[in-house]
Amino acid sequence: MNTEQRMPSDTVVAVDGELFATMFTLDLGDGEVDREAVERIYDGEFDEWIEAAARSGLFTPQAVASLVQTWQENPKSLFDALLVDADEMTHKRYAIIWDALDDADSFENVEYA
Repeated sequence: MNTEQRMPSDTVVAVDGELFATMFTLDLGDGEVDREAVERIYDGEFDEWIEAAARSGLFTPQAVASLVQTWQENPKSLFDALLVDADEMTHKRYAIIWDALDDADSFENVEYA
């Protein structure tokens, strides 16, 4: 699949020098923010997305392993990929949740004198 063939909604992920298009999105059906999905991604719980990538037939096992490694090193990369087609307001609503999780982690890691 070359750049001209990619659908506008695809997120391109570099894996071992090759480009793979991920076609995952958060279920935004009823407009409700899925806080639990954001928390799972933030906490490194990627099983549902790993399974989706593996079952899609779009990725080799090595590509799936590379995606997993990328997500483990930077969970926000999966979060951003899932929101690539979201409208600006939806993206902001989800970003607020991610930022709140960051703030909570920062607060929990503060040492008191």
